[in-house]
Amino acid sequence: MPFDDVIKQLPSRIRRKFARSNINRHRMERFLTKLARAKKACGVGQRPKPVRTHYRNMVVLPEMVGSQIAIYNGKVFMDVEIKVDMIGHYLGEFAITYKPVTHGKYGATTAKVTNSKMYQVHY
Repeated sequence: MPFDDVIKQLPSRIRRKFARSNINRHRMERFLTKLARAKKACGVGQRPKPVRTHYRNMVVLPEMVGSQIAIYNGKVFMDVEIKVDMIGHYLGEFAITYKPVTHGKYGATTAKVTNSKMYQVHY
């Protein structure tokens, strides 16, 4: 499918980004050539080597499908395999920048405190 037809199917914010992105177009093209080179270098039935990037604001395009991308989340590079469902989303959506909070079970610390020797009554 031609690039212009793909752009027409994306939301307006992304269409405007591509219409106004003459400055960063060479960066995007260089990144896409790295992805194509990594896909070509791997054998049939193998996963391509991940290509590292800091471009969290790059939109996933059809040329990227099947590639491995290591997206920087501010601390480490997170490996992401690009699939068809991801087209039109930003790369940053797939590399979470924070650690989700998991709260403990209610009463778990209370039981530890009440069972300690400090709170036990000796008769």
